[in-house]
Amino acid sequence: MFERIKPGFVELSELASAGAGGKVVFSTDDFFATCENMISDSEPVFIEDKYTEFGKWMDGWETRRKRVAGHDWCILKLATKCIIKGFLVDTAFFTGNYAPKYSIQAACLTPEEESLLPRRIEAIGTASSEDDLEQIEKLESDKWEEIVPITALQPGYEETRHNYQKVLSDEAWTHIRVNMFPDGGIARLRVFGEPRPERPALTDIVDLVSVVNGGCCVGFSNAHFGHPKNIIKPGKGRAMSDGWETARRLDRPNIIEANADGTLKLQGNEWAVFKLGFPGTIKKICVDTTHFKGNFPDSVKFEGVYLDLCNWTESKEIPWQTILNSSKLSANKEHWYKVESEIITHLRVTIAPDGGLSRIKIFGLVENSEY
Repeated sequence: MFERIKPGFVELSELASAGAGGKVVFSTDDFFATCENMISDSEPVFIEDKYTEFGKWMDGWETRRKRVAGHDWCILKLATKCIIKGFLVDTAFFTGNYAPKYSIQAACLTPEEESLLPRRIEAIGTASSEDDLEQIEKLESDKWEEIVPITALQPGYEETRHNYQKVLSDEAWTHIRVNMFPDGGIARLRVFGEPRPERPALTDIVDLVSVVNGGCCVGFSNAHFGHPKNIIKPGKGRAMSDGWETARRLDRPNIIEANADGTLKLQGNEWAVFKLGFPGTIKKICVDTTHFKGNFPDSVKFEGVYLDLCNWTESKEIPWQTILNSSKLSANKEHWYKVESEIITHLRVTIAPDGGLSRIKIFGLVENSEY
């Protein structure tokens, strides 16, 4: 089976998918398949005999064959303001109907500018109205900064479907405009980057590790079935594949015994380290094992540290301070813990011996300091 080497930027937070909080705010045409499909969290699929009243059903964004002047394009609102480091444009299953070329522009919109966007209604067989086009022209999105020039796409066969594009800009953006030249289909779009949200009010209790508040995964021991960056996405996990799941550890004892507190006597564990969006103090933790019924970890432990302006690396000796001692977990539910931490910038989550988590939420207060 063909497998293309992935660029390093795919390890960064993904900030356009629906699960991350991205959304479609405008599209010129949704005739065969709506633009929302392009930011779906699931992998694209092909159903050979599935048709709609408008034509072949496709799992992506597909516009009609253009018979008027112009080209198709859409505007996406990203999950949070961010520096974009790269894109994946996936043309899966679009083999005779993929968009031949594309480009991407970006902008950082104010609330006043966002108010100029026409109301979005998701429906196949539709196109933007003359009123919508007149309204959207006020944004002058065609003049936004071009961060990906016009670039050829490859057809959606397994060996050519993944079109990766590195971005060199260090500006932070809230919205992107995806241009198709001139029309056609794109199965999925993924936007990878570094969150740069606005600082919350000091009195607000916020999820300090959430990707929409600037949290990101900076290291992990094992991500065999699912990356730990998934567990800091907003909302509930949609499936096991939308969480962090490790391989089964091979150093498990032949016969497992229990400690007095109910946790298991195990040698090994798996861990993930997260950088918080802002330094803060933690007041409450939620560990969600939803969907993990026969593969949840036995226990979980939380530690934190303040690293000032230093970046975490696995090779450094880090003076981790315990926030939550090893605590027994159970299947398919949320576990809530009240805690009190010092000011921290980084969080280490350790699961024993292995398994999967759907989400973690780390509620606390932002510290009044530059970081």
